[in-house]
Amino acid sequence: MKIALIGYGKMGKAIEKVALENGHEIVLVIDMHNPADLNTENLSKAYIAIEFTGPETAENNIRKCIKAGIPVVSGSTGWTENLQAVQQFCKSENGSFLYASNFSIGVNIFFELNRKLAAMMSAHSDYDVTLEEIHHTQKKDAPSGTAITLAEDILKEVPFKKKWVNEISGNKEELSIVSKRIDPAPGTHKVHYSTSIDDIEIIHTAHNRKGFAMGAVLAAEFIHDKKGVFSMKDVLQL
Repeated sequence: MKIALIGYGKMGKAIEKVALENGHEIVLVIDMHNPADLNTENLSKAYIAIEFTGPETAENNIRKCIKAGIPVVSGSTGWTENLQAVQQFCKSENGSFLYASNFSIGVNIFFELNRKLAAMMSAHSDYDVTLEEIHHTQKKDAPSGTAITLAEDILKEVPFKKKWVNEISGNKEELSIVSKRIDPAPGTHKVHYSTSIDDIEIIHTAHNRKGFAMGAVLAAEFIHDKKGVFSMKDVLQL
């Protein structure tokens, strides 16, 4: 595939490495130095775009790709209050769009475990549940998109939790997410259920960015010839 890479930070460089190893070609790179090059003429050289930028630019980048008729895979976080609007825009343009808060195959399996565990714990209000996420100090958003996905999936299943908060809370109805920024830390997420009797904990720890990059390239390979709105559940057939 010919790939347009939008965002060339640590994740962008990791994706480039995996894509080249898999026999793909990078035909366009967009970073903070050449945002004007993200236009229909340049995008037309690519079969698909992979977008990893920041919350200030992600939505506009994705919309540009969809408008240009280029399938787009995005892992940018911090902007997802507008995700449904972008998904609707994709459908109206008969485009192709796949969003994931985390592309790691392991994390997506972790998401499934979290949902199943939350469903099992829904009848046990004596257990309190909290989340912890640890990332490197350069990560701009807190909590992480992965932690928010975990939290929102818990809220769907656990009736005694009404909302998540990014702090330690003594309110039984609030799901606490504790965010830590420590170098070097590609990413650790913990879901912890606790009573005075025992604890139940599930943990995912990333050792490097390669897992995220491999998942993003796998997602691009999956949607480049498809129309519609997709997620990693489609890619991994979960």
